Amino acid sequence: MLTIDDFSCRIAGRLIIDHASAFIPSGHKVGLVGRNGSGKTTLFKAIQGLLESESGRISLPKGLRIGGVAQEAPASSTSLLDVVLAADTERAALLAERDTASDPHRMAEIETRLFDIQAQAAPARAAAILAGLGFGAEDIVRPCSDFSGGWRMRVALAAVLFAEPDLLLLDEPTNYLDLEGALWLEDYLARYPHTVLLISHDRDLLNRAVDAILHLEHGKLTLYTGGFDRFQQQRAMKLDLLKAAKSKQDAQAKHLQAFVDRFKAKASKARQAQSRVKALEKMQAIVIPESERVAPIVFPETEKMSPPVLVFENVSAGYGDHVVLSKLTLRIDPDDRIALLGKNGNGKSTFAKLISQRLKAMGGSVVRSPKLRVGYFAQHQVDELDMDGTPFSHMQKKMPDQVESKVRARCGFFGFGADKVMTKIAKLSGGEKARLLLALAAFDAPHIMVLDEPTNHLDIEARAALIEAIASYDGAVILVSHDRHLIETSADQLWLVADGRVAPFEGDMDDYEDYVLGRKGKTGSAVQAQAAAAAEKQSKADQRKANAGKRSELAPLKKKSDAAEKEVARLAAEIAKIETALADPKLYKAEPFKLLDATKQRGELKKKLAEAEAVWMEALEHYEEAQRETA
Repeated sequence: MLTIDDFSCRIAGRLIIDHASAFIPSGHKVGLVGRNGSGKTTLFKAIQGLLESESGRISLPKGLRIGGVAQEAPASSTSLLDVVLAADTERAALLAERDTASDPHRMAEIETRLFDIQAQAAPARAAAILAGLGFGAEDIVRPCSDFSGGWRMRVALAAVLFAEPDLLLLDEPTNYLDLEGALWLEDYLARYPHTVLLISHDRDLLNRAVDAILHLEHGKLTLYTGGFDRFQQQRAMKLDLLKAAKSKQDAQAKHLQAFVDRFKAKASKARQAQSRVKALEKMQAIVIPESERVAPIVFPETEKMSPPVLVFENVSAGYGDHVVLSKLTLRIDPDDRIALLGKNGNGKSTFAKLISQRLKAMGGSVVRSPKLRVGYFAQHQVDELDMDGTPFSHMQKKMPDQVESKVRARCGFFGFGADKVMTKIAKLSGGEKARLLLALAAFDAPHIMVLDEPTNHLDIEARAALIEAIASYDGAVILVSHDRHLIETSADQLWLVADGRVAPFEGDMDDYEDYVLGRKGKTGSAVQAQAAAAAEKQSKADQRKANAGKRSELAPLKKKSDAAEKEVARLAAEIAKIETALADPKLYKAEPFKLLDATKQRGELKKKLAEAEAVWMEALEHYEEAQRETA
């Protein structure tokens, strides 16, 4: 259905897509992946006919309906339901014509067509889509202008889903959604009746809602069957084959060149040498795609504290006179990994602000460890950065008394090297801004990191770096995210925020998905239902507690492994230094005593090196074994 044939495209003189080709059959669900800035959104614009090609073409069947989420969310006085209904332009036109038509035959045609497209059921279908994206029954009759930009983007998404285009183009749709909306969208797309092309960094969405991955790298397109995990496996195998083929080709080229170099001057071998020159010229060099370096995300090591670090006793919280959460009786320990679940508006961010002291309790008792430090990351803080500032200037505010070199070193510690440290914030990508906010939140080595939607601007590789940072971090983590993969790999406990309460959800993410999608018919108060099921699922809670214990072991094991590796490197450097000195003939003649001392010292260092290597290998083995157990 969608054919991309030798297509090239430039933006501002820069070649973004370079002679790329791909074919996507009708009805397929395809995830478009690639590093930030690789050209995914550019390709979407080209498919929609908004960009001209430099060469090649993009072909679609005549009359095919293409739909994508509008760049600007509706902000009119029109109700949400009417905005969504209006997206079906055929239905809207038929209804308008029916009101004015007078010809009996045309009226009959209109009624027949309205019946065929199930126009009568349209309001119910539109309402169901809006409900799936988080809108209540009372919301859908309110005007769009009543809602914030993020909620209006959900309306725009609902509209294009309702219109059911033949080719649905979605660019990071979960950025506007909470976890519940993301789970619903995942289920909806898996059942969507037409072709879908989806840009996303949500690993779970790419594993569960698509049947193929279209990879855009260095301007080229490659189609892989299966979800994202399968794509990574296939790509790794392809890279291994390319490396083997390149090694073989390099050896062949070396052999041919050696023959040419040796015999090109000999008349008897000139013809054979010339044939090998031609073979070399015809040989198409195999190019191995270069892996782009992903800067690590690092949370500084924090000092240990005795549990609990934070206790809530019958606490209530809210804004002004409005109580959002009440009767909170909970505790947080130093090694907790807690994900907060619940629909937007239920109070997850309120609870996060309560933990980070950005909101005072309205009642009850909050007991904190005296030295407790809390780092807080919220996605909206991107708007609070000084757009004319730089990573250096933001970090300097945290280190006002330090010299420039130390500020730069601190920036480098968090992944902002010489090429980025003095770049204006306005020119940084969304992912780089998010990294800076994470660095500022973690600056004081907090005992608790509160992460409220940290992944919105991070690509898949950066999200993997965040997962690794959380795993290595030795403090507690409170996580709010629509990224299911991040939750499943980073959280040991799930807390449900619903009905004005916060309570443990005794189940895993599969159980929560069933709960959100209503697959098991759960009714009544969400918290009460989960509390009733707690006794039956105690074993799962015990398992998560055990996982938390195993995770807490990782940090010291990694520290021991790193220290042993540094010691091995130090000893090896000392031995190399001594051996360099021993290689100097002057030492043998001028300073024989130093020669004996150096020889003796080298022997002792080699013995220490062998012992250090044994310690390192043992520490590394224990760390990797612990990683496998907690994976």
